[in-house]
Amino acid sequence: MRRRTRKPDWQKKIAKERIRKLFNLARENLDVHPERSRRYVELARKIGLRYNVRLTKEQKMSFCKKCNQILIPGKTSTIRLDQEKKVLTVKCLNCNNIYRYPYKKI
Repeated sequence: MRRRTRKPDWQKKIAKERIRKLFNLARENLDVHPERSRRYVELARKIGLRYNVRLTKEQKMSFCKKCNQILIPGKTSTIRLDQEKKVLTVKCLNCNNIYRYPYKKI
């Protein structure tokens, strides 16, 4: 029977750094190579799963969970504010998936 052990902190640190680099590469290569950009997001997600590293809130909100497309307002997504329901609506222009994030009025 195989024992499950925790990953060392140095491995988690390297994994976080690689995830950050992959998200930056995905943003840079979106115009020239959109498929490569999607692959970078997919790899970042896999690294997070393998090394049990959580993505930051900004990273989670910056890509489509359905098609792994990096979400950039105006290029690959539309963003709307619903004043009545206090919801930020993000729509992926590639797969038409909709994400809703609640917000509070300050």
